[in-house]
Amino acid sequence: MLNLLAYDNYLTEIEVQGYSVIHQAIDEQLISDLMADCYRINPHFTLAGIGRLNNLQVDDSIRKDKTYWFDGTSQAQVAYQAIMENIKTTLNRTFFIGLFDYECHYAKYTSGDFYKKHVDAFKGRSNRVITSVLYLNTPAQGGELVIYKHKSKEIEIIIKPTAGTLVLFESERFVHEVLPAIDKRYSIAGWFRKNASISGIIDPPR
Repeated sequence: MLNLLAYDNYLTEIEVQGYSVIHQAIDEQLISDLMADCYRINPHFTLAGIGRLNNLQVDDSIRKDKTYWFDGTSQAQVAYQAIMENIKTTLNRTFFIGLFDYECHYAKYTSGDFYKKHVDAFKGRSNRVITSVLYLNTPAQGGELVIYKHKSKEIEIIIKPTAGTLVLFESERFVHEVLPAIDKRYSIAGWFRKNASISGIIDPPR
């Protein structure tokens, strides 16, 4: 299910530039199964929030996408998480960064949905280390991911959603945004995390 040929350069790209865009990273059958899983749970998508724990809130001026956190209730979810576990092990062996776990959710953008500029980790206050985005469909228009240069307003790269493409980037380093969707866009957003727990409680739980 993992296209190893697509992964020849991703470690070098992360080391050199802090991100990697891996085309055809996941085989078509698993992408199809994950999309079917999205359709299965479609009624249960909820408005995405910003912040964490007690500060979590919904603010549709910042983001309007809908999400559903993986709960392990489908074989497609289990298969995808196994792939991410393998990537986590490889990242740890290569960069010695102490990744502890991986969390993810489906993200659905319908016409007009967006996510304004943000970072996935605040320096010194988060355990998210590497962000992942897997695209599950190929919308004709809209929903591009824009990654900005480190500590700059200049654009580093604009990534068009394409089914099977996996994007990995340093969570704390890059400001990024999702441009307004025109056609429906499905993806999986995830984070490889360090263990910042106290007394065995993972911080944050999400």
